[in-house]
Amino acid sequence: MKEGDRSTASTTKWGVDALSEALCQEVHKDNIRVTIIEPGLVDTEIDSQITNPVAKQRIEERRKSIQPLQSEDIVAAIVYVLIQPRVNVNEILIRPTGQEH
Repeated sequence: MKEGDRSTASTTKWGVDALSEALCQEVHKDNIRVTIIEPGLVDTEIDSQITNPVAKQRIEERRKSIQPLQSEDIVAAIVYVLIQPRVNVNEILIRPTGQEH
């Protein structure tokens, strides 16, 4: 990831965090919970939509070096959030074991 990409990603993440926090403050009185689930590399068909050859090669190399998350991993995180009886889980960051931080 290039430096400019990191900056954009950080700004976007901050925006989602801020929106989530605002929503949480608005609906907590109604016992509505708000959670951000941030997955790392996930095995999806989105790679077939990449048209930039450099970006496509980069993601293919990354997928070869890391075993991506499967949809079941994301479902397990969602179920975990939903079954908590008295807990508001604000955020879950879920990454494949081999993915750098």
